[in-house]
Amino acid sequence: MDATASGTPTIQYHNIPDQPITTIVATPVPTYERRQRHCFGTSSTPGEFPLAANPSIVLHVLTACNLDPQDLAKLEGTCSFFRQPANFAPDFNLCISELAALDMCQKRAIFKPMTTEQRQELKQKCGGSWKLVLRFLLAGEACFRREKSQAIAGPGHSIAVTSKGTVYSFGSNSSGQLGHGTTEEEWRPKPIRSLQGIRIIHAAAGAGRTMLISDAGKVYHFGKDSFGETEYGVQGSKLVSTPQLVESLKDIFVVQAAIGNFFTAVLSREGRVYTISWGSDDKLGHQTEPSDVVPHPLLGALEHVPVVQIAAGYCYLLALACQPNGMSVYSVGCGLGGKLGHGSRNDEKQPRLIEQFKLLNLQPKVVAAGAWHAAVVGQDGRVCTWGWGRYGCLGHGNEECESAPKVVEALSNVKAVHVATGDYTTFVVSEEGDVYSFGCGESASLGHNSAADGQGNRHANVLAPELVSSLKQVNERVVQISLTNSIYWNAHTFALTESGKLYAFGAGDKGQLGIELVANQTERGNPELVDIDLR
Repeated sequence: MDATASGTPTIQYHNIPDQPITTIVATPVPTYERRQRHCFGTSSTPGEFPLAANPSIVLHVLTACNLDPQDLAKLEGTCSFFRQPANFAPDFNLCISELAALDMCQKRAIFKPMTTEQRQELKQKCGGSWKLVLRFLLAGEACFRREKSQAIAGPGHSIAVTSKGTVYSFGSNSSGQLGHGTTEEEWRPKPIRSLQGIRIIHAAAGAGRTMLISDAGKVYHFGKDSFGETEYGVQGSKLVSTPQLVESLKDIFVVQAAIGNFFTAVLSREGRVYTISWGSDDKLGHQTEPSDVVPHPLLGALEHVPVVQIAAGYCYLLALACQPNGMSVYSVGCGLGGKLGHGSRNDEKQPRLIEQFKLLNLQPKVVAAGAWHAAVVGQDGRVCTWGWGRYGCLGHGNEECESAPKVVEALSNVKAVHVATGDYTTFVVSEEGDVYSFGCGESASLGHNSAADGQGNRHANVLAPELVSSLKQVNERVVQISLTNSIYWNAHTFALTESGKLYAFGAGDKGQLGIELVANQTERGNPELVDIDLR
């Protein structure tokens, strides 16, 4: 339709002079002075950096990008700008990359409250560089879900911690291990009211007892009043049904706890390991009474080595250490079955370095200690297992013992990021969030239930890693697996997803699944959503 005829006013264009196309094309383009880049320098002239006039911009970019400590070190080798003193507070002699590492350290909750003296001590212990301190802190965050939501499948009872630090407990409560002030069982997740106002960042569960760690490094303990033998032992006759501050640990800033059958271990913010009880015959490098509640530093080879993670088995302890030349694993305790990883079945009264990882060219990233076997995930995603091989829990296709770490070849096409171990059971989580399990199938805790009627062979033992297809069906990425690590309790398993949903399967006769079971039902073979939001 014609615009004029329709009554619509015509659009008028002004001030656009007509000129030939050739005139526009022929207009000369302004020339600019070409400048040569000198970032890489020459054999005789050191390199220059264009932003050297304003290094604060560079520092801001490096800090905001959260560069890996290794990348910061590479920058120093690339250009002299990164090696020169930046003349910034708090240390005018630090170069840009060291300042960036320090700034990233200061973002960490466990680093913020440290005094200047404490920070300098940690720096020297890590190797004299803030980049090494940053690597130490990042390694600890990668090992366990510090300050993130987490679920703990304890022996008969369970603990769940939200990302905000609220704690829920459910399951068996005969010793007051749920922390509600009673000894009544709970099948529905229930918050521990007495902890209101306290942010919990880590939890550990043992037979009849629970330990919680706050963001202030304080340790709370309830259930059996013992740090030593608790499963069908004589220790722990006194019961504590509400969280109590552990006075013997009040002067140690604790970031992790691990509960074995005969002992308890805690890890300090500075990377020092302390053990409590089980000191008879110098089993853990010290000699004390089994009922001892005083923490003793684990010295020997670990005296000057910062540790980022500890894992407790039935009668042994693993420690993942962070050293200037890389990550390493130490073990101490009972060596039966070869679970200490030294190629023998001898006991070790002092921490001893597991040498096998150097031969495998594997940098350990995460350690897990089952009751009788152990596992490690490497930086490259490989998984190693060793110790008792009963029921196929090592994943090598047989039930043989391995006295030194051995790569699980069946997972060669899987890049693992997380591993969890229990009583002859192992779970592996891949980078994509897929879950594999192998070992003892008792209580349907492996999650394999392929039969159409829902029963099938869910109790069968699995000698090699198998994909847990039932978890694949939840259509969410799994970020954490926790399973019961006890030889006296039927096992149950938790799978925590990226969105904070919690799925449970396995034994539930005490309410430890957080799911109400129908009459005569004692377990769940398929993962079921627990009514709790851990975000």
